[in-house]
Amino acid sequence: MTGDALRNPEAEADGPPRILIIAAAALAVAAVGVILVIAAIRHPRQQPVTVAALPAPQAGSAACHTLTAALPQRLGDYQRVPIAQPAPEGASAWSSGPGREPVIMRCGLDRPADFVVGAPIQIVDRVQWFRVTDETSSDGRSTWYTVDRPVYLALTLPAGSGPTPIQELSEVIDRTIAAVPIDPAPTG
Repeated sequence: MTGDALRNPEAEADGPPRILIIAAAALAVAAVGVILVIAAIRHPRQQPVTVAALPAPQAGSAACHTLTAALPQRLGDYQRVPIAQPAPEGASAWSSGPGREPVIMRCGLDRPADFVVGAPIQIVDRVQWFRVTDETSSDGRSTWYTVDRPVYLALTLPAGSGPTPIQELSEVIDRTIAAVPIDPAPTG
């Protein structure tokens, strides 16, 4: 009891006990907090992404399985999404939202035909990448192949994706698959 209640027993009878008011306020704040947390982490359910099948003779390799198990749920603004069945072995996808072009990674592919002696490569976080040029593509997508790992890996990026997906994936590749010398095809 409070000092006022000891002197005036009718003081507590004028309204609900102070402890009930404090408990109700705390419960209301906690409920609002839970609602805000749920709203912040809840994303609309993403429909499965369709990924075209490509020859990937090494998709079942230990290197591809190790990499796939280590892939992050996020690549920058892109969230990992399911692939529509039948899903090609060794393929993974990330999307920045419904109806948007996904980031697609394929593991275990054949060496790209354009990767020949003297072809330009770019190094991103200790991973060597070769960009495949598609003259027929007008949507701004680009496809990059790792060329210094025992399996070829392709990463297709939508226009405007920025460097974050390839940087974050390079880090995972470097950590999970050991580098090997590059092996371009002879020219001519």
